[in-house]
Amino acid sequence: MKKAVLNLAVSLDGFIEGPNGETDWCIMDDDMGFEDFLHSIDTIFYGRVSYDAWGNYQPESDADVSEKNMWDEIHSKQKFVFSHQDRSNENAKFITSDIIDKVNEIKKQNGKDIWLYGGANLIKAFINLGLIDLYKISLHPVVLGNGKPLFENLKNRIGLKLLDTRIFKSGVIELTYKPE
Repeated sequence: MKKAVLNLAVSLDGFIEGPNGETDWCIMDDDMGFEDFLHSIDTIFYGRVSYDAWGNYQPESDADVSEKNMWDEIHSKQKFVFSHQDRSNENAKFITSDIIDKVNEIKKQNGKDIWLYGGANLIKAFINLGLIDLYKISLHPVVLGNGKPLFENLKNRIGLKLLDTRIFKSGVIELTYKPE
């Protein structure tokens, strides 16, 4: 069965975005193995706002080859967008109702894991509905002081079991947990 994997960056003080939505503090080191992660998934879950911003993003023409390849790999995945708006889109399927049933149906399909990309509202919904199978949290060595927190307005406490810890040359620490 496929796993829904929340893989995202968080500041030391628990924010996934700065106060103006900025993510320029996120570090992408070559030793992080993000390419390996992309090869481990075949599906991406987006909220509508995140999809509109990043779901069809194309790097600048002068971007380096590795960035272009990364985005090509991301865009090769099957995409689902969770939204109150029902839109048709050739690049993604929109899910507007019955989230639990539809996510569980997708998880039962053959293939690789699913990246829960976000945004914050979708992540919060998945946390509260117990739909995340693996938390891969990359703790970045920066304190933002303000912004959009990863964990807010949770309905219940979530017990997590640490599966792996990786430390990168930049000081980023990746923590992998599964819900207990």
